[in-house]
Amino acid sequence: MKFIDESKIEVFAGNGGNGAASFRREKYIEKGGPDGGDGGRGGSVYALADRNINTLVDYRFARMHRAKNGESGRGSDCYGKGADDIVLRMPVGTVITDINSGEVIADLTHDGEKVLLAQGGIGGLGNIHFKSSTNRAPRQCTPGTEGETRELQLELKVLADVGLLGMPNAGKSTFIRAVSAARPKVADYPFTTLHPNLGVVRVSPEKSFVIADVPGLIEGAAEGAGLGHQFLRHLARTRVLLHLVDIAPMYEGVNPVADARAILNELKKYDPALYQKPRWLLLNKADLLEDRDEKVAAFLKEFTDFDRHFVISAINGEGCKELTYAIMEHLLAMNEQEKQAAAESGQESDASTI
Repeated sequence: MKFIDESKIEVFAGNGGNGAASFRREKYIEKGGPDGGDGGRGGSVYALADRNINTLVDYRFARMHRAKNGESGRGSDCYGKGADDIVLRMPVGTVITDINSGEVIADLTHDGEKVLLAQGGIGGLGNIHFKSSTNRAPRQCTPGTEGETRELQLELKVLADVGLLGMPNAGKSTFIRAVSAARPKVADYPFTTLHPNLGVVRVSPEKSFVIADVPGLIEGAAEGAGLGHQFLRHLARTRVLLHLVDIAPMYEGVNPVADARAILNELKKYDPALYQKPRWLLLNKADLLEDRDEKVAAFLKEFTDFDRHFVISAINGEGCKELTYAIMEHLLAMNEQEKQAAAESGQESDASTI
């Protein structure tokens, strides 16, 4: 199944049914009075986050989603039937934006989260609501209101704690295979990864984190070279970026330092906020180095734009376990800091209300 991470749809809520103007007419009842019922409400359109859905492929060709109109009211105090709502199931991590206004309607970050996209119309009032002591035979009734119509942009940003960055063939897919149960395609040619892959790294029975592997970047991605940077949106929610570098390139003339700097330049062009995230350097394919210490030291001397560095070999797992433990400790520390900051902000807000 093709990975689809963005789509445009139109949603149409149903119109409310019209109210009825009717009068009771039965044998031996000459003037029975008004008995027109109200119209039913139109169906609304909702979005529901579903963790069992991983892509927006369902909305690639099904672009228009219409709820039914409410029924009109009838005589004998019969109210119109309200239309059923329709629920659009979407992957967790979907951002829904109104194309016309640019407003972000929803960011579905939790399984089961339900958000209203288009409100159905309200049913009109029948003439039974307009009778009074001075108006015994009202002929007024109101029409139902129209349902909302919206043109929406759907954008999927996968939920992951850790993201992988690197040039094609840097070993990202091999690394995610080494530390998790994910099995992305691995081959000896560039751009093997064509869509994001997620893997769960289980450090212990109680501790785990999610890692995301996106297609490799090359210099000029911002101008559309290679696969471009269309998949970098999937790193927006990550908390740590792992920058993989092939420290032992197969081809002569390849400069790992220049490649690493090119990736950072593309990252900065795409989103400065993403560039500011904690970034760890992974020097991969260390098993191919003969004078490992010298080459690693030379690389670190020229490339210093990182928070921590690790020397690993994804093909045989060297250094990977220690790395996953370090990532887990970092994520737990970040959780504690966030909880403490939330508690302090809560105390400040309580104090301000006293």
